[in-house]
Amino acid sequence: MTTVKPVKPFPPELRDWVASHLPGLDANEDRSWPRSTSLVWRVSAASQNAYVKISPNDLDFEREVAGYAFTAAHLSETETPRLLACDPGLRAILSTPLPGSVVRDLPLQASAELRLYEDAGRLLRLWHDASGPGTDADRAAVRSDMEDKAREAADCLEDVAPHLAADRLALVEAASKELPGLAEELPLVYRHGDYETRNWLCDQVTGGHGLIDFAMAAHGVAASEFVWLCGAVWSVRPELREAYFTGYGRPLTAEEDRLLHLLAVRLGVSYLRNGLANDRDELVARGHLVLDRMAAHLP
Repeated sequence: MTTVKPVKPFPPELRDWVASHLPGLDANEDRSWPRSTSLVWRVSAASQNAYVKISPNDLDFEREVAGYAFTAAHLSETETPRLLACDPGLRAILSTPLPGSVVRDLPLQASAELRLYEDAGRLLRLWHDASGPGTDADRAAVRSDMEDKAREAADCLEDVAPHLAADRLALVEAASKELPGLAEELPLVYRHGDYETRNWLCDQVTGGHGLIDFAMAAHGVAASEFVWLCGAVWSVRPELREAYFTGYGRPLTAEEDRLLHLLAVRLGVSYLRNGLANDRDELVARGHLVLDRMAAHLP
């Protein structure tokens, strides 16, 4: 039986705010992801369409607004949307639509998929190359984040030990020891922060590639952009990794590749522990899948 996603109501105060920027507002359509923190609507006023989003917290709102300013300066209006208005009190963001469809679950022929991944790598390289080097505060934040991830991996070891083979446990232990040191040696870039296929758009008419959602944009090491792709896609589709880094314009260094691998291990063991603790079989299966893939594809 198909589960129907509940429609999230359009708040009256948000409607009034949008109408003040789009006179003649006459329609809205819920476009949220199926999670409680996702609040997105497509709105229209006569022939003008836009998207409005309520950020779940102040940090996401600030990052997203900063991301819009960055992309307006460095990427084209067909590659990223443009900010029309924002309101910190409502944490509301009104932006232009981009042509195309969300790539996640979009059926694509193999040749089109290869081109898409190459273009995705090219677009992210443009983003990274336009970014500043980061500040001492940015470096401190990255250091703290990597230390937290290393501690999480260490904390997971005892809980998952009965459920993992020795080689998988060795990878988790390596993540608990190596993540901070690896990240410390790498330069910082301004990252998109959530560079997954759910935030890629593909215009199948023109072949254009677009990018949305800047709520996680912040400085970090470049390799940390690729964790989801590494664990979910590239380990079983190496040709897509090759296409991606062809577009990106350079391969990862040995240090970046090791960091990426261990970040994916940390993600996998986190899935596993959470699944075991909360009796969620789908998380247990996802955790094992990621760890199996990382064990099979050591850098």
